[in-house]
Amino acid sequence: MGWMGKLVGGTIGFAIGGPLGAIFGAAFGHAFDSGAELDEKSGRQRLSTNEQHQLTFFVAAFSMLAKLVQTDGKVSPEEIDSIEGFMERDLRLTPQSRNVAVNIFRTALNAPGTFDDFAHQFHNRFHNQPQMQEVMIDILLRVAVSDGSMTTSEENLILSAVKIFNFSQVRYEQLKSQYVQTADKAYAVLGCHPDDSDDQVKRCYRQRVQEYHPDKIAAKGLPDEFTRFAQDKFREIQDAWDQIKAARGIK
Repeated sequence: MGWMGKLVGGTIGFAIGGPLGAIFGAAFGHAFDSGAELDEKSGRQRLSTNEQHQLTFFVAAFSMLAKLVQTDGKVSPEEIDSIEGFMERDLRLTPQSRNVAVNIFRTALNAPGTFDDFAHQFHNRFHNQPQMQEVMIDILLRVAVSDGSMTTSEENLILSAVKIFNFSQVRYEQLKSQYVQTADKAYAVLGCHPDDSDDQVKRCYRQRVQEYHPDKIAAKGLPDEFTRFAQDKFREIQDAWDQIKAARGIK
């Protein structure tokens, strides 16, 4: 059934805790069990470890996005359109998942928790899974530039997440350049440089393919609702490799 089905079906036997747990509880009326043993008669279903990861990622993503679009003190119609577009185009959420995402997003807009609070809790959950951290930063970048440009205040928040995650500044710049039209975009997708040797480019390509295979990162806790995003990233890696192979004459 997954965490989404258990949530919509009634109650679940797991509370995230911390600032993200406060968002989740406020959004869904504390319709979960935070403590003791669950029995068959209670009707509550305890989440598996992977479902807990998925729930945390989902709540963190839309909570952090809420604070991102709110960083200038107001939320414009264009920013709301960018979030809705992300849900529709990039994630292709089902109506059920979309309602949950919107509920979390709206709750986080008015919540006292800060972007950094959410980022710290996300890092605590995924500190040993760099692919998950990279997916989150990629999501933040994609939404930030979706209205045509990224403001200084938006990038400062994203850089705060980069620091909290202990994420590579070099890799951040590569991710950022994927959303800017440059001749080196294909190399940025693979995480390498135009002056790297063919062998080094091949190694980067193989590493990215291994890291971003949708099945592999799903097993690490990426929610099913974000599978489309992972699939798009995987295709971007393949397209970048094809472009570089053609330019370099690599067989």
